[in-house]
Amino acid sequence: MEIPPFPEAVARICTRDGRYAPEAFLFLNDGLLKTLKQVQEKEKKPRQISGAELAAGLRAHALAQYGPLALTVLNRWGLRTTRDFGEIVFLLLEAGLLGKTEEDKIEDFDDLYDFDDAFRAPFRPQPRRRAAPKPSAAKS
Repeated sequence: MEIPPFPEAVARICTRDGRYAPEAFLFLNDGLLKTLKQVQEKEKKPRQISGAELAAGLRAHALAQYGPLALTVLNRWGLRTTRDFGEIVFLLLEAGLLGKTEEDKIEDFDDLYDFDDAFRAPFRPQPRRRAAPKPSAAKS
């Protein structure tokens, strides 16, 4: 079976499984490539990354790309939990666009972080610290 170009394969997947927008697949692919590159540069050798590493890389990628709008953008594409990242990975695996090992499981993506905490919290205003009361001068 010949593997079609990535955009064509994504269009087919989206026609068959309409849970996620095509942009979600492109975002995941870009984030995957960046995460792989970072891990490989750090460790000086190629290796497959874990679901947790990918989810962390996708969080950083979304925050860098979309800032305070990251959660809104991801939700619009159908991404609401880290499990959704795994669902897309496994759709790409089924299409032959990614490589899989025997150890890979969809559950590797379950509940890795809360989207609200991951994508909104960094932009929430921090509570103001109250100044410590000044010590009163001792009177003699």
